[in-house]
Amino acid sequence: VEPVVCQHIEGYTYSLGEPMGECTERVMALSKALIAGGLRAPVRTAIRDEIWVKLWGNLCFNPISALTHATLEQIGTDPGVREVVVKLMQEGQAVGEALGARFKVPLEKRIAGAVAVGAHKTSMLQDLERGRPMEIDALVTAVAELGDIVGVDTPMLDAVLALVQLRGKVAGLYPTR
Repeated sequence: VEPVVCQHIEGYTYSLGEPMGECTERVMALSKALIAGGLRAPVRTAIRDEIWVKLWGNLCFNPISALTHATLEQIGTDPGVREVVVKLMQEGQAVGEALGARFKVPLEKRIAGAVAVGAHKTSMLQDLERGRPMEIDALVTAVAELGDIVGVDTPMLDAVLALVQLRGKVAGLYPTR
């Protein structure tokens, strides 16, 4: 790949939308360009809901995989770890809903979707293994901080966050501040 060239590896649907839900010329033009390139690019009026559903899975599967080196399938099928996943997702959903997000996918279906991906390593685990900075703040810290702002308690998320931050620090991939 070279400058101004994007290499597409996987996936054919890219939901698009403006932050406030309006249907602007620029989002329609981008959708049209992606469709012309052979992709599906629906314009959504509630893109924030889709972002929250994506973050919902990332905020639990990514740190757990970095801590355990387990795949999505292993995380979602281990009974004890699955309980942690459920608690994290419940807390994340409560934060999102307090901010107006709607979760149209049931929690169990979201977990089943991750398990169905199989022996996949999350991006945070891949970053850890490759010695790259881990996306702890974007995927976990942000949700914990939003919980504080809206008054939603996130005890499981706070505990997992502390653990994955330490994991990142020990590996030299997260700032010690």
